[in-house]
Amino acid sequence: MSLLTPMMRTSPLTAWFSDAQRVQGMLDFEAALARAQVECGLVPQAALNPIIESCRYENIDFSALGQAAASAGNLAIPLVKQLTARVKQRDDAAARYVHWGATSQDAIDTGFILQLRGALAETDSLLQQLLDALAHQAARYQDTVMPGRTWMQHALPVTFGLKLAGTLDALLRWQVRLREMRSRVLALQFGGAAGTLDSLKTQAPRIAGALAKTLDLQLPDAPWHSQRDRLLEVGAWYAGVCGTLGKFANDFSLLMQTEVAEVGEPVAEGRGGSSTMPHKRNPISCAAILTAAQRTPGLVATLYAGQIQQHERALGGWQAEWETLPELITLAGGALAQSETLVRDMQVFPHKMRADLDITHGLIMAEAVTLALAEFVGKAEAHHRVEALCRQALDASRSLLSVLETDPLVSEHLSASRLTQLLDPTTATGSSALFVRQVVARYKEQRYEC
Repeated sequence: MSLLTPMMRTSPLTAWFSDAQRVQGMLDFEAALARAQVECGLVPQAALNPIIESCRYENIDFSALGQAAASAGNLAIPLVKQLTARVKQRDDAAARYVHWGATSQDAIDTGFILQLRGALAETDSLLQQLLDALAHQAARYQDTVMPGRTWMQHALPVTFGLKLAGTLDALLRWQVRLREMRSRVLALQFGGAAGTLDSLKTQAPRIAGALAKTLDLQLPDAPWHSQRDRLLEVGAWYAGVCGTLGKFANDFSLLMQTEVAEVGEPVAEGRGGSSTMPHKRNPISCAAILTAAQRTPGLVATLYAGQIQQHERALGGWQAEWETLPELITLAGGALAQSETLVRDMQVFPHKMRADLDITHGLIMAEAVTLALAEFVGKAEAHHRVEALCRQALDASRSLLSVLETDPLVSEHLSASRLTQLLDPTTATGSSALFVRQVVARYKEQRYEC
């Protein structure tokens, strides 16, 4: 699988979910637990340094850890055993205080939250870079007219800037959700064997508070080991972002088809080529983004299913998160990185967009003629008449203008110059420019709020 990582998961997020980071997250929990318990007087000061100095992933035998986890049922149990042995080598007395009052799930869940904190920070940065690129390109192509398409057919003219602004608008909302979400999900999990912290007795609240402060995490009102909504929210966010990026990549790849050729992916040596056809330029960034978008719904479905937990600690649902959520996050991270490169360095061909507006010989502007004629004969009659004239133009392979000019009803109310004006696509982009300006203004406002 690692051979596919550069293709599918190239982003700073991937490193946060390495085996080393997984183990270090749990060790950071153990070190912070010892520090908090020393601060609260439960553990002697002399035990602190031997524990902290042993909480480094380099001290762990990963091969032995993986093998032992298969028998133990999770990584934390054999990890604590290895850690205890390491501490014992330094200070026999200190070893008795390793993992004091905690349970395996505390180490696993909080360790993952620490990984997640780093990944969310990187995600915010990646997303901001993409927003910057989209805002720049949306403003740049604000007035670049192109065919709009509904049901995969030409509809009315739009602008390329508006297409980009639509993606920008959605991603700005995802950015707001990300920032709101972080305060909810970055929470300590510390409940002990069954979520009561009974082993710590009356000192439990104080130690939990000190532990949360040491790790710089939110202290929840209650342990959340069997309530997985926080991690579901994270997964749903990444899946949602991936869906937005997938819609953009899908549109971009369609615009890149040979017959359309209105845009192109960035050009680089060896990029998007074929093993047999030297002329090919395949949309490889779009493919990577769409691959992620295809996979993330199934992954987030696993997280939804995992909400069904048995009593105070689950079997199956909790464990299903361990690989699923990192995979989902790293796929989305790869899609974010690919999208930023694509938007920043894409090729845009305004002349081809203009040429494609003319391939229907004016039919794309039939609505404008209908509305103008409706002022004189009513909407229903105007629609019926122009629709018939459109069919006539198609059947005779003539331009719509030539057919309209010879129709008595149309020519009675609309002059040749008026028809020429109505059939000009550049006059029919409606509020496109306003919408782009509004979205870019929102981007600027949000950009300087952070």
